[in-house]
Formats: sequence, C-alpha cells, structure tokens
Amino acid sequence: MVNKEKASLDEAVADIPDGATIHVGGFGGVGIPVDLCDALYRQGAKDLTIVNNGVASGKIGLASLIGGGRVRKIICSFPRTPNPEVFEKKYRAGEIELELVPQGTLAERIRAAGAGIGAFYTPTSVGTPLAEGKETRVLQGREMVLEHPLHADFALVKADKADRWGNLTYRKSARNFGPIMCMAAKTAIVQVREIVPLGALDPETIATPSIFVGRIVSVPNPTKEM
Repeated sequence: MVNKEKASLDEAVADIPDGATIHVGGFGGVGIPVDLCDALYRQGAKDLTIVNNGVASGKIGLASLIGGGRVRKIICSFPRTPNPEVFEKKYRAGEIELELVPQGTLAERIRAAGAGIGAFYTPTSVGTPLAEGKETRVLQGREMVLEHPLHADFALVKADKADRWGNLTYRKSARNFGPIMCMAAKTAIVQVREIVPLGALDPETIATPSIFVGRIVSVPNPTKEM
C-alpha cells in the first residue's frame, strides 16, 4: 500500500545531509514551508545551498536556517525582503554566498530541471553583470544568454491538501513555485494542512501529481512567515 505520510516534521527531514541543495517554495510570505524549515534547523544539516524566490523575512523558517549559519549559498531573485536583517548581516559579513537570478529565469531554470531540458537561451540579463561569464548567441536577431537547469536534492514545499499517495492541491497564490520545485528535486517533502482519503480530491484541482512527491506530513495549523 502506497502511503507517503510521515508521522512528524522531524521524521520527514531526518535524512537531509550536509551540503544538500534544497528548493524552498514560497513567494514573499505566501507558501513558505516554515514548519519544515524549522524542522530542518532542529535536524542540524549545514553547508546547504538554498533556492528560493527571496531570502526570508523575520527570524523563523528559512531565516532561522540562514541566521543559524546552516546555509552556505542562496540562489534567489529578491535579496531585499521587507525584513531581511538576518540575511543582510550574514552577507555583509561574508558568511553567505548569493547568486542573483531574475525571477522568470529562476522559475524556468527550475522548470527545466523537472522537464529534463539540458539548457535554454533567454534575452533576460543580456548586457548586465548577471550575464558575465555565460555563453551567448544571437537567435532570431536577439542576443541570448545560456542558462542551465536548477536541480535539487530535496524540495521543501507547502501545499493545502494531499492524499496518502501524495497528490497535492494548493491554496490560491500559495501554489507559486511548489509544483515546479517538486518536479525538479530528487525528493519532494511537502507539509499540508490536511490529508484526505483517496478519491476525495477533484482530479481537476490536483496541481502536483503524486509521482513528483516523496513525503507528506500533516500540519493542520501551519506557522506563517513573520
């Protein structure tokens, strides 16, 4: 019987090793898997590479991992969030590496990893420091920059509902990066508000099929990013 449910958040993240590359879902404060990030902080993994849209606000969730010195490098689009004090202190002290990627390119690099695409060309970042050292070509009369997929060892994602197989639904814009991150990671770990019986989810509402999900854990009252 296929059952991907884990008994606790700590069990769900127990085998994440030092040096792992981890996709963390969410956009701003929406859809951030704060409880999974806090569990990973308790677990103790370090030297992590984190891929996220931003650098986290406040001091919990992703910010706790950064502030606790667990993150070696972050790949993101927005290093200036409403309250990025934890990241800024680490960055100014030279204690964390930043790779800045335009948001559309970030999403496409993640999607490309899940779709099996070897690389792609985009006009975004041409003529800027973000294109330095990268291959370029002129295609259809426009200069393009070659970008590579962003694979991950694990993805930490927040969804709304799941069944025990791991089919996922999301709540409105909390869907953001979750589906493509689940596809791009070797193991997707998902916290959900509710686990429902098989057949309870309308197939038309399933945004992430179970084949892309490795583990699920029920968090009925998820912590919101501060």
